[in-house]
Amino acid sequence: MIQLYKRMQRMREKYVDTIAKLYDYATTVYSKNQYTQWYDTKEGGYTYSSFKGKCDSLSKKLTQYGIGVGDKVAILSQSMPNWSVAFFATVSFGRISIPILPDSSENEVTNIINHSESKVIFVSKRLIGKISKEIIDRMTLVIEMDTFDVIKADDNMFTCDGRTTVPTPDDIATIIYTSGTTGSAKGVVLSHRNLASNVITCYHSCKRGEKDRWLSILPMSHTLEMTLGMLYPMYTGSTVYYLPKPPVASLLMKAMKIVKPTTMLTVPMIIEKVYKGSVLPTIQKSRTLTWMNEHMNGLMCRIIGIKLKKTFGGCITFYGIGGAKLDPEVEAFLLKAKFPYAIGYGLTETSPLLGYAMHGWRGVGVMGYPVYNVKLKLHNVNPATGEGEIIAKGPNVMLGYYKDPARTKSVFTEDGWFRTSDIAVQDEKGRFYIKGRNSNMILGPSGENIYPEEIENVLNNVEGVSESIVVERDGRLVALVQPQENYIEWDNDSEDKIYEKLDSWKKKILSITNKSVNKSSQVSSVEVMKEPFEKTATQKIRRFKYKDSAPTVESEMEQQNKEN
Repeated sequence: MIQLYKRMQRMREKYVDTIAKLYDYATTVYSKNQYTQWYDTKEGGYTYSSFKGKCDSLSKKLTQYGIGVGDKVAILSQSMPNWSVAFFATVSFGRISIPILPDSSENEVTNIINHSESKVIFVSKRLIGKISKEIIDRMTLVIEMDTFDVIKADDNMFTCDGRTTVPTPDDIATIIYTSGTTGSAKGVVLSHRNLASNVITCYHSCKRGEKDRWLSILPMSHTLEMTLGMLYPMYTGSTVYYLPKPPVASLLMKAMKIVKPTTMLTVPMIIEKVYKGSVLPTIQKSRTLTWMNEHMNGLMCRIIGIKLKKTFGGCITFYGIGGAKLDPEVEAFLLKAKFPYAIGYGLTETSPLLGYAMHGWRGVGVMGYPVYNVKLKLHNVNPATGEGEIIAKGPNVMLGYYKDPARTKSVFTEDGWFRTSDIAVQDEKGRFYIKGRNSNMILGPSGENIYPEEIENVLNNVEGVSESIVVERDGRLVALVQPQENYIEWDNDSEDKIYEKLDSWKKKILSITNKSVNKSSQVSSVEVMKEPFEKTATQKIRRFKYKDSAPTVESEMEQQNKEN
């Protein structure tokens, strides 16, 4: 029986080498299963069978307007059941999907559509204001995502000759634009093989099945959610639940209580906020827990971990964290609490999964081992520190950057390995530990490598600090910090009192941080941000925005004084 099961799995893996075959397989084998739905109602959701009917129908509509093989179809929408319909109606029939992050500006949307040469755009009611009149006029089709009604159609293009085809593994499936944290937009070209192989990689990394319930809280236009949260559940016949609004704490708690998810994909910020906003205050307010924290820390963490799991619905067996490095203090707590988290590592350029740490492989700061069918190694290793750049090879590595051969060439070694730009070391077990990104690394005055991420880990655990980044200015390290909500009473305190509190807090931050880092990583000054940092889809701060200057509390108050 076991041998038969393994044989069937191998047959499935061999068959599913394109998104089109994944679509055919899932909608046939799991036809009666529920594929997608809103967290609190089945209306607007799809079984695998009704999903196929909707995708086939929508593909015919595109064909009627001459949208065929190789044509680009943009998607601008928050996550919803119809997002996957728009994607599969495009990609399964030989067209190319252009997902656009929902928090993109109107200018970014315009640039992506123009650069990709998209002819069609699916857009939700909530985001249609981000499409300029010029773009709408140029489009062959503009389709409302919520209802699939045609908003605008170029009747002159009603030719009925939009040919479709069965895609091959090396055909382009999607082009994903990302500005990352550097500000330079890149169109990452991913093939059917890239995405399909990573779906199979996901199965080998963490087996999910037909009874699993996924709660989707990340943008589907990002590869982390697209591959692991949309394509992989389809491979296993699972059900994915969606939220109608951004996942604020109150809505998320309600959804988890109703859905009781077994599987979630998140970025570090979410679990870090839970730890700092709920776990720590709970300990600090309880004399019993405070005593246990000092004398029986392991038992205390385990007790809180049981309660935390109940908060997540009580059925969670896989809590995937990716997109950025997890705070070491938070990870130490999760390990002691025996919370079922896993670390995933990857990039948009690798579809995205490259490495992971689960169960016994985990450890504070551990990225883990290469995933199934992917090779990782360190390149240009410094013999003194053991640090080197992670390079990767596998069927999930992108075809290249769209219309940018020079940039494509720059990210591959001469023998074809993809350069991740992530600097790491390996321990005696062969596990990778990421130190920081090569592009973020700061060269110290004596030639030492300074990784701002390591200093930020210390900063983020100082009382009152929500988030931080470290930048170099005139040869000095400057920490930009965002206070936790209500830590500074901006509206209730006088200006003098605010300045007094800020000065005291900044001195405390400097003292604690510089006692915890080495001499080359000493911070010279602290600047306090009143507004939240601008972030990417996976909640990484756009560092380039703050390299030279930043809108600090002090500068804002000085400006107000001048105006008054």
